[in-house]
Amino acid sequence: MLKKILGIMFVFAVVTSIAYAGEFKLTSSSIDKVLTEKQVYNGFGCSGKNISPALQWRGAPKGTMSYAVTVYDPDAPTGSGWWHWLVYNIPANVTELPEGAGDVSGKMLPEGAVHGRTDFGTKAFGGACPPEGHKPHRYIFTVFALKVGKIDLPADATAALIGYMLNANALEKASFTATYGR
Repeated sequence: MLKKILGIMFVFAVVTSIAYAGEFKLTSSSIDKVLTEKQVYNGFGCSGKNISPALQWRGAPKGTMSYAVTVYDPDAPTGSGWWHWLVYNIPANVTELPEGAGDVSGKMLPEGAVHGRTDFGTKAFGGACPPEGHKPHRYIFTVFALKVGKIDLPADATAALIGYMLNANALEKASFTATYGR
């Protein structure tokens, strides 16, 4: 009987430790696989609301000193994709961005967080706006757990430079993909 109880306790301990190990995860309460009118750009022929979604993350690796969030469309007909949002220097104690945090004012970003310049040429969230007639584009939302407390970049840094610094300092990344077509 004691052997059976100890065996059950061992299995429970193993299962619970496995269930939580290495589960860096990004989710959104605003998006369910397909972007809505809220996350569609208002311009370039699109008439959405251009509101960044709420994002939440959990399970960051040990040693995380800050976070960054990006939104990237690999299907944009540019030869290099399209950067829709870049936010970095998010403090390590922050595990979510509220809906609308991508506003150009930056007022809803955590203290110290910085908007990077998107391919729209702005420092704010830029929603989806694929060309009419294209198959639905993929929008990859990624949170980076970084090994540094701050990425020091010039105010006019390109998305490519920001991406380079994020990847060079990443401990781990978590992503999900949503689609949108028109």
